[in-house]
Amino acid sequence: MDYGTIGSIFTVVVFVSFIGVVLWAFSKNRKAGFEEAANLVFDDEPKQPVKNKNQESSVNE
Repeated sequence: MDYGTIGSIFTVVVFVSFIGVVLWAFSKNRKAGFEEAANLVFDDEPKQPVKNKNQESSVNE
């Protein structure tokens, strides 16, 4: 085998791997996991209590 044949085989292997990764990344089964991973940045923020108008008026009185 010469370098041209080896290079061609390597190119085909890399292309097939790339197509596999693209199909894996855009499959519907992975959508929920990717959305969860995208929102992990916001998990460490402290939750602020929601103030009600009734609670504010009772505090002011």
